[in-house]
Amino acid sequence: MFREVLLLGGLIVLGTHVWTLHKEFVDISKNLDYFVASVHFAVAWFNEDNVEEYTYKLLGVGQAQQKTWTMIFLMDLEMNRTTCKKHGDDIDSCPLQDGAGQKMVRCTFVVDARPWFSQFSLLNSSCSAG
Repeated sequence: MFREVLLLGGLIVLGTHVWTLHKEFVDISKNLDYFVASVHFAVAWFNEDNVEEYTYKLLGVGQAQQKTWTMIFLMDLEMNRTTCKKHGDDIDSCPLQDGAGQKMVRCTFVVDARPWFSQFSLLNSSCSAG
């Protein structure tokens, strides 16, 4: 009986340790294929959800992290408003607005990637004017 209690206690401690690791985000390479695809998804989602008529272009990636044992990515992105309207032009070739139209945003996104199904889901986002 005592041995079974010790074994159960050990499993609980081990399970708690694995669960704690499971919840943590760790730094990853910004060039990781699935992370890059998640960044593209986040920018596209931002542009679709944004009420403005102009698209935003990615300027840079700050923090790049992955939740351990998952394909959930946390990213800090810096974007700037372009001169291109939504659904009109290739965003990569759009020049950035300058002067009074210039607007930069910094956003943090958490994206759940299921690349083997070509499926991405936005779990959380927050943006502020930069």
